[in-house]
Amino acid sequence: MADAFSSSSENVIERVVEVTAKTNVPVEKLDELYYIKNTCDFISQHQFQKVALQFPDELLVDSISIVAEIERITDAKLFILGDTSYGSCCVDEVAAEHVGADCIVHYGSSCLSASKRLPLMYVFEKRLVDLEKCASSFRELYPDTQSHIVILYDVSYAHAIDDLLTLLSQEYPNLIASELVVEGEQCFSHCQIKRKQKDACLSEQDNNQVLCLFGRQFFLKSGLSITDYSMFYVGQEGATLRNFMMTWNRCSFCSFDPITMTGRTESPSVNRTLMKRYYAIERAKDANVVGILVGTLGVAEYLSIIQQLKETIRRAGKKSYMFAMGKINVAKLANFLEIDIFVLIACPENSLLDSSEFYRPVVTPFEMEIACNKNREWSEEYVTDFRHLLPGLIGFCLHKKSLNQHFKGLYKYYFGEKRGRSHILLLLKGVKCNIFGGAVTGPMLTPNLYFNHPLQDLLN
Repeated sequence: MADAFSSSSENVIERVVEVTAKTNVPVEKLDELYYIKNTCDFISQHQFQKVALQFPDELLVDSISIVAEIERITDAKLFILGDTSYGSCCVDEVAAEHVGADCIVHYGSSCLSASKRLPLMYVFEKRLVDLEKCASSFRELYPDTQSHIVILYDVSYAHAIDDLLTLLSQEYPNLIASELVVEGEQCFSHCQIKRKQKDACLSEQDNNQVLCLFGRQFFLKSGLSITDYSMFYVGQEGATLRNFMMTWNRCSFCSFDPITMTGRTESPSVNRTLMKRYYAIERAKDANVVGILVGTLGVAEYLSIIQQLKETIRRAGKKSYMFAMGKINVAKLANFLEIDIFVLIACPENSLLDSSEFYRPVVTPFEMEIACNKNREWSEEYVTDFRHLLPGLIGFCLHKKSLNQHFKGLYKYYFGEKRGRSHILLLLKGVKCNIFGGAVTGPMLTPNLYFNHPLQDLLN
């Protein structure tokens, strides 16, 4: 037990650390791999004076060469953000503000979570992929050419997806590829990355045509839902694939790893994972003291979800304490044995923490909502993005005690039975909405898409 809290000084000195050495990229290839010209154009066009360059650990080896090239072309003062406060996939706006940066250039893999404080440019790592072997693996995994399939991918392989789609689209007429999308007018990228247009998404959503989630957007055929599609993922096994599989857990998944150049059918272990998460929810129901772990300061609306969680926990008769400790580990959380359970507020890819080695379970905001809000039920729809739990979005669920507080004088409601489930019919300013089992739904509503009559607008 003592080893979890302290280490022998002799072991620390004699410890051998395995490091995979990454060679520097030659100067003549920097522009090809890191889009130096595009980055300089971004800086010059907006006349930024102080620029923060955020690198993941594996790309720090090239950071000095990149800075030298950008400084040679522009007059901007550059700062390297090497050790991010939380996950390297998230934009570290706090560290950038410490140096007074005018903007951030984020390198490497990204969860594409919305960031709204500073102008931002994404530069995705350009990893190699053998398209012929990828297409060959795809054909072996999907012998039925009429299958409805969505291509998902790590952002590092975004540059190759159009070519892959060209190779396969004639044989597979129902094959579609997801597009990268970002939220906000201040987000930019070196590649063809779209900005999410809420109005456009809503008009398509009414016809059940478009799905926007995790920085990906793809169009579904009329009359089909996401469960009618299979998913083909290009990239390595990791947080991104796990997040997709948990969210679309009723879809079959196959993947192709460009490093090992092998394709495989992903095992249905997601069902076992969901059962483990459900067990953690039962632990949360029995908890009296909850620790709220702030695992991001950059994802939009993190303050709103903190406030909502505190109120939900209070209504459930539990106490809550908030912790901001950067990257969490077993030793850090072991200092707070008074806490019965922790809830982690982080981006979708980092929120699914395996807490099997921790002394107390660590759950997501969605799981904590299920534990504390009797109107929310455990179902096949799993929410990893905490912003979908906020008022006005599809995952929002009113607490029973707050119904009258939110809608007093604005609605008439009645309880009845429909399809064997209790529901409330709300008449809000002439707009008819249904709340099934406490979860807000609307006409032609697709799971995980924005609600087309946001509650905050109706309450104005």
